This record gives sequence, structure tokens and C-alpha cells, in this order.
Amino acid sequence: QVQLVESGGGLVQAGDSLRLSCAASGLTFSSYVMGWFRQAPGKEREFVAAITWSGGWTYYADSVKGRFTISRDNAKSTVYLQMNSLKPEDTAVYYCAANPRYSVQNMAAYDYWGQGTQVTVSS
Repeated sequence: QVQLVESGGGLVQAGDSLRLSCAASGLTFSSYVMGWFRQAPGKEREFVAAITWSGGWTYYADSVKGRFTISRDNAKSTVYLQMNSLKPEDTAVYYCAANPRYSVQNMAAYDYWGQGTQVTVSS
């Protein structure tokens, strides 16, 4: 079965960096657009970033543009989210997801989801 396993979350201070990883198995990784979403307490899940099949195109939410970088290694079936200059408002559970359709910001287009990893940014 398909599994997406996130790692790399933790507790950091404002201004610090974290790198999230998401290892995929059970699917043809290079055939999927990969995305990162996040959900803060009491808020709806929101789009963070996405990357197309070969990594040629990347997309970001305005709130993270210039601070976060999404990348992928198809040989390792892994997608990454490098998060720099973290802010307290970045605190959330971060989820990776796999999407066989070219609809990068639409959560409904993503067929598979990881269990999430907690990122907490203290001020």
C-alpha cells in the first residue's frame, strides 16, 4: 500500500531553520505531483508548497514564498521542505501529499497523505 512518512519536525526558535522530509513508498513517485500542507490549531488545512513530477515547477503560498523551498529526489522517492526564517505563525502540523493530477493547490486532488509532523516555532 501507499505510504508517505514525514520527518524532521520539532521545536525551534523564531528565525531558525528546519528541513522536513517525506519518504514515499508503494507508488510510482515520479508520476505524482508532491505537495506540502499545514494545519494550525483551530484552523483549516492550507496549501504550503508543491512541486511537479520532475521538479521543473514549484509553487508556494504567499505566506512562505522566499522562506521555504520545496525539492524532490525521485531516485529516493522523497520530497523535502526547507524552511528558513521560521516565524511563530508557521507553527502547525505539516503534511505531505501525493497528487496524480496537475492541480497543485487543491487538496481534493491529492490522493495520498502522510500522518503529519509537528513544527513549533517559539518567539
